[in-house]
Amino acid sequence: MRIARNMGTLFVAGALTMTLAALAYPAVLGLQNTSSSPSRVIATTASGPLTEADRDFVVKVRAAGLWEFPSGQLALQKGTTPAVRTAGQHLVKGHAALDATCRKVATQLGITLPNKPSPQQQGFVATLSGDSGKQFDSDLANILRVTHGQIFPVIAKIRATTENTLVRQLADQANDTVLDHITVMEKTGLVNFDQVLFQETSNPKLPAHDLTPPPPQPGEPTVVLTPPADGSSPSATPTPTVG
Repeated sequence: MRIARNMGTLFVAGALTMTLAALAYPAVLGLQNTSSSPSRVIATTASGPLTEADRDFVVKVRAAGLWEFPSGQLALQKGTTPAVRTAGQHLVKGHAALDATCRKVATQLGITLPNKPSPQQQGFVATLSGDSGKQFDSDLANILRVTHGQIFPVIAKIRATTENTLVRQLADQANDTVLDHITVMEKTGLVNFDQVLFQETSNPKLPAHDLTPPPPQPGEPTVVLTPPADGSSPSATPTPTVG
């Protein structure tokens, strides 16, 4: 069965591991690489202390939108059922709104954000781009259900431990968005729960570069996830960084 083969392949490649472990990612806080201490305070801001875990969370929220937004676009274009296309609408709208908050928070906290998702996340989009018909529907529902299921407890941990009010607000919105996306994936009726739950509780080790979104190039405009106002196909467009 292709669902089993694809999910098995996903397991071998490593499902999206959204942890608060050290993330080698440049920031504009005078620190080029994070250490192995997520609770270490790296900046004192007007909204409270900012830890490595806080910063990594903001970066990961951004990276999630950079691959889930185009996945939603694909669902709108290629989904064969109303439920799959509805899921696509939720992905697009949810991540456009969440990304807007994320970019605002990052600017206020001085956090550098990526313009591309991690290589692993790019692989998920490549899989969905190559799919068609019912296989697309199935892969979308299962891949997105795995990844959202994995990030859910991470959001809860940040929400429970951060002392930064801006990060806390972002976690609140991320929690609502992820819960909504988990729900619409399940409503497709295509989620293989045995395999999905196995994936969620298995954490294959991947090289850090596979899990780390590449930093933007100097002067590179910020990619903004923009849903259309007229209901047409949405797009991710580069626009100059504001403020």
